[in-house]
Amino acid sequence: MLDVTSLQVRYGAIEAVRGLDLSVGKGEIVALLGANGAGKSSTLAAISGLAAWAGDIHFETKSLKGQSPEAITRSGIGLVPEGRRIFAGLTVSENLLLGGAVHAPPVELRRRAARMQERFPILAERRDQKAGLMSGGEQQMLAIARALMAEPKLLLMDEPSLGLAPQVVEGVFDLIASLRDEGITILLVEQNVPMSLDIADHALVLAQGRASVRGTTYEVAKSDAVQGAYLGH
Repeated sequence: MLDVTSLQVRYGAIEAVRGLDLSVGKGEIVALLGANGAGKSSTLAAISGLAAWAGDIHFETKSLKGQSPEAITRSGIGLVPEGRRIFAGLTVSENLLLGGAVHAPPVELRRRAARMQERFPILAERRDQKAGLMSGGEQQMLAIARALMAEPKLLLMDEPSLGLAPQVVEGVFDLIASLRDEGITILLVEQNVPMSLDIADHALVLAQGRASVRGTTYEVAKSDAVQGAYLGH
């Protein structure tokens, strides 16, 4: 579904991603792992049109080169950004409607919002509340639901467990696995390596903008680099 070849992302003199190759098959969860500054978020920014890049990115065989973030979203790629980035001053319902605003007419948007509130009951309870008053876990549910309002085929998720309580993190990972089971393909950026490897099909470990380890989650989990740096073995 997604093919990334020789991807480069630069911020001035800083080369954040250096010739990365990455493939995500339909119906898979692929985990993109690594320390802070490894190039994970920059990779998602390039795919979603939020960062300038060089190389090749193809989604369902079509090049994303030169496409705007809106066009990329319309093509079927959704983003759950790092830090959630919900609109704190808007209500839960308003946040949801904005998530699908470029994709569907108002009647369809309301139907989708109703489905999201059915799926995430806390959003129904808080639908008229300002989103900034919700807890971190509730805001993460809203961020995911907002991305799902566009009915993406490929969902990019950037650190969805960041800053959440352990019991909330478990629920987030269960949700990610259920989305895959429903047919949504997922590229997951995470620092929670053990839980990511539990639910993903394949994984890459980035170091200094390059893939240092790649393979099935079993192969990656058994690698010396991951065993020593992330799994404490």
